[in-house]
Amino acid sequence: MKKNIKYILGAVLVGLLGACSSEPEGPSAPAQEGSGEKNGYVLVWEDTFDAPFLNEDYWNVEQNGDGGGNNELQYYHADNITFETDTSSMRKCLVITAKRLDEPYRGKNFTSGRINTKNKVAFQKGKFEAMIKLPDTYKGLWPAWWAMGNNFDQVGWPACGEFDILEMGHQNGFRIDGLYNRYLNGAFHWGPRWDRHAYHSYSYENGYSLEDGEFHLFTWIWEDNHAACYIDLHMFPNIEPYYEFEIPSPDPEDEMSAGNYLQVPYFVILNLAVGGNFPGIYNADGITALNEENGYKASMWIDYVRIYQKK
Repeated sequence: MKKNIKYILGAVLVGLLGACSSEPEGPSAPAQEGSGEKNGYVLVWEDTFDAPFLNEDYWNVEQNGDGGGNNELQYYHADNITFETDTSSMRKCLVITAKRLDEPYRGKNFTSGRINTKNKVAFQKGKFEAMIKLPDTYKGLWPAWWAMGNNFDQVGWPACGEFDILEMGHQNGFRIDGLYNRYLNGAFHWGPRWDRHAYHSYSYENGYSLEDGEFHLFTWIWEDNHAACYIDLHMFPNIEPYYEFEIPSPDPEDEMSAGNYLQVPYFVILNLAVGGNFPGIYNADGITALNEENGYKASMWIDYVRIYQKK
């Protein structure tokens, strides 16, 4: 896949500066391998976010305050997408930061970031992975790693299909002490029109915190008749999925058949929402995740995204 010239020159410059440095080498970042080329899967695309800017051949930056159809409270802005090195792990990352504002911006009390690969990078079936460090979501932050059909512009939502690989920050996770930071959700949405929307979802209580300041791998394996999501598959190759969906065969006679909506390539999306239907918070005063202690901002760090397919 062709990379843009700016991305290539930046990567070369970063490499030359590193080679010419007289400073002693410090600790190196972990290998960006994910769960790897196993079980017949071969790497077909990746972005390791090692250059200090976004590869525009891969990604679109969304800028809007429409609430994502979920009554979200943020305005998505390009300035909330940065590239930084995580000092604890030395991982070079794409960073999406949500901020509480002193003054509203275009009617919003918060800004954040959302990127997608629509019409640039999309695959039908495969293993989709992202290595992510999540912010503390309590209360009001909604980080997500997900995908939609690349026919979105032609058919709209939910006819394009939507697969939510990872969502955290649901209101149910706040109701029990010690649960919110290990309570996550996977889901599939489909249907011919917004007023004929069907979905299948499952909420899962992980055995350890996913908001612990560490990076975790979130994997979606999409096969002909089955889809499943996993946590830290690179460390626990035999772990059970936290979300599964049995994909029925397509049925042209039934527009509500879920199998009809997984027949196109899907593009991927990363975002950090503030408030809305998932956290169940609809006003700025209810957002306590952005506070004086964290400087009224919090970030979602992404080390890499990798997609594999069987050949």
